[in-house]
Amino acid sequence: MAEITQFIFFDFEMLCSNRGMDYNDMEAIRLGAVKYDLATKTVSYFDQYIKPRSNKPLSAFCKRLTGIADDQLADAATFPAVLEEFLTWVGGIKRSRFFSWSKSDMSRLEIDSKSWGIPDGTLKKIKQRYVDFQDVFTKRVSKENMSVENALALYDLTFVGIKHNPMFDAYNTLCIYLQFLNQPEVTDRIMIKQFILQKEMDPVEMNATLKEILEQDTISFFKDLQEVTNIIQAKKTLKKLRRIVTKYNNILHNRSGMFTQEVIQHVKLLVIIYDGLMQTYDEHLKYRSKTMYIDEHLYYPIKKLAIAN
Repeated sequence: MAEITQFIFFDFEMLCSNRGMDYNDMEAIRLGAVKYDLATKTVSYFDQYIKPRSNKPLSAFCKRLTGIADDQLADAATFPAVLEEFLTWVGGIKRSRFFSWSKSDMSRLEIDSKSWGIPDGTLKKIKQRYVDFQDVFTKRVSKENMSVENALALYDLTFVGIKHNPMFDAYNTLCIYLQFLNQPEVTDRIMIKQFILQKEMDPVEMNATLKEILEQDTISFFKDLQEVTNIIQAKKTLKKLRRIVTKYNNILHNRSGMFTQEVIQHVKLLVIIYDGLMQTYDEHLKYRSKTMYIDEHLYYPIKKLAIAN
């Protein structure tokens, strides 16, 4: 794969109704995007209306939500023409990485491309280079799915431009991504607050607190594990461990370098134990076992962690 030299953030506005619509019928009616050049740090913009196949007037709800009027679509180009213009503006799929805030934009691109008979090859190249940044942000920073506006607020930023204008939605998504990419300490502090702690702490206090609550969670899980005798109990206990692993897993990225090796090693061990227990659980399910036997090599590490603390 070619070296990435630019980021493309894109967003669609679609046909919509407050009475509900089948997603396949929610054709794209506007495509907005921004292109971020990695070498120059410059941003360029793309914004085009799209004339849908449906000739029905936009619903009042859709007009209010998107700010789009029927006359703006009447003389607009169709989806294939706008997509061709967009790809010309991109200037090179193979050196681009594509992003959107939620996979719905990629789904829209796929559905409308298929509907208009656009060759699969072009779409495949984009999909290979596509990132659902909302999903990444949820898992790595915010814990919950957030709007672009709320994600910006985590970094003390405000929305730039007109809401529901896809070009501005794309631009603000880029702003979040650049914060995520270039502000690792700020991002890790947000992540810790969203996933684990409720207040700001200096690194020394934060690591001491993390160590303490890690120990508490480990001891609690170890007690539950000791009581596991059947497959039903095992399922419940593993759900608890999965929540614990999800809670702390982002510490392992440690892009900021704020977390101590002691805390990191503790989390690593929890992840290893979880993976091993899940494999054991799946094997028991495979053979329809009603009991759950835990091998000593998995039981011993968490026992050691719990007793040591």
